[in-house]
Amino acid sequence: MRYALIILILTLFCFNQVQSQVGYQKDSLQIKVYAAIDYVDSHPSEIKVKKVFCDYCSEFQIEKLSEEAYRRTFLIRNDKNVRLTNGTFKHALYIRVSKKDLAGLIRENFEVEEEVKSKN
Repeated sequence: MRYALIILILTLFCFNQVQSQVGYQKDSLQIKVYAAIDYVDSHPSEIKVKKVFCDYCSEFQIEKLSEEAYRRTFLIRNDKNVRLTNGTFKHALYIRVSKKDLAGLIRENFEVEEEVKSKN
């Protein structure tokens, strides 16, 4: 009886460990983006998205990821930890997106292309 109880507890513990690992990592992607903010006299003058690291993304997906990186960089431009007197602040962003949403961007791209073709 004692051994059966120990085996049951160990089994439940191992099952709990496996369940905790299943989460956002299973159904989402993390995409790295480099962005830069140029400062002149402590005021942001220009925001640039330098590079989107996504080997399997289409041009449309990269464009949408760049827009999201630009939006996130725009939101932090006046943060006191980011602001420079003169110069360029460079940073890396990690954009987490679900696989379904990224695949939805492909479908959206096809729908836009079909609308353009039908108008011509």
